[in-house]
Amino acid sequence: MINRTKIEEYLEKQRPEIDKIIEKYLPKKATKKWLDYTFGKSRYFYSQKAAQEVLIKPAQEFLSRGGKRWRPVLFLLITQAIGGNLKKIKDFLIIPELCHEGSIIIDDQEDDSELRRGKPCLHRIFGTDVAINAGNFFYFLPLITLIKNKKKFKPEVICRAYETYIQEMINIHLGQGTDIYWHKGKAKKIKEKEYLQMCAFKTGCLSRMAAKLAVVLSEKDNQLAEKVGQIAEAIGIAFQIQDDILDITLEGKERAKFGKSFGNDIKEGKRTLMVIHTLEKANQKDKKRLLEILDKHTDDLEERKEAIEIIKKYGSIEYARKVAREIIEKSWQEAEKLLPESKAKEKLEDCVNYLIKRRI
Repeated sequence: MINRTKIEEYLEKQRPEIDKIIEKYLPKKATKKWLDYTFGKSRYFYSQKAAQEVLIKPAQEFLSRGGKRWRPVLFLLITQAIGGNLKKIKDFLIIPELCHEGSIIIDDQEDDSELRRGKPCLHRIFGTDVAINAGNFFYFLPLITLIKNKKKFKPEVICRAYETYIQEMINIHLGQGTDIYWHKGKAKKIKEKEYLQMCAFKTGCLSRMAAKLAVVLSEKDNQLAEKVGQIAEAIGIAFQIQDDILDITLEGKERAKFGKSFGNDIKEGKRTLMVIHTLEKANQKDKKRLLEILDKHTDDLEERKEAIEIIKKYGSIEYARKVAREIIEKSWQEAEKLLPESKAKEKLEDCVNYLIKRRI
């Protein structure tokens, strides 16, 4: 049985080292040295003040809030599990992490969300213009690791790393776009497989990116990269399902730790796996009422609770937990065959199981 506290402590223990690497490329001060290193020598003269206020300040404010940092941990554990040179490629763990941070900054604006990690969303503090710019900056800044470290690798390895990044960043926008289309009430009926594919791109692609980069930069073959990537993608899908469950089940102190408004997905009209299952099973009255609440994007807490009660009535929360568990079990069966026995593999299994049993 998984020890949730122990895994949370392990993730927290890895965080300082991960944040130290992030700060190497994204410091707390926009110094001339950093500006020259990141953007190249200026033709005229950089405004350090502007760089500090519109890039460093919002970026560091967001990073300081926490986050589980499980994607870079996934990168590290997979590197160790396949026998990669951790010292050589450790800096690259910032790629999936900063891309993730950028994606949720942009996501919060698209959904007009209120809270993220227990504080107002970035656009509510700095404004939409600064937040969009900071979110996009997070997408591209981590590529500086490939630019600055390319001489350590064969050109084809760097090329494969770029291809991995580019393809997953293309994918994430289809995943997010599909989610937006659905919560605008544009689709009359959504299949479960369509939802899982949306998750595979919206959430699964960044864990897949982390895993594939670990393999590619360890100079292992493409077949291994694809197989490990598929396992990591499954982890991301299950993580998203669990996130959706927590959104409508956590209350009290655990809700505060979760850092989002209660029933936020109901307000946003999200078509989660639980909603899709309910709409399949519900009688016409309940189905109509659930859709009414979702499509009005309500701020009314009582209406959110009403929608959640309809979802509970048809056992949809338990169904979603079952699907997430089955996805993880099936993906780990593949990992068992693929990865040799090691302490890294054992820790990876613990982390994977934690991600679908977590309460924050």
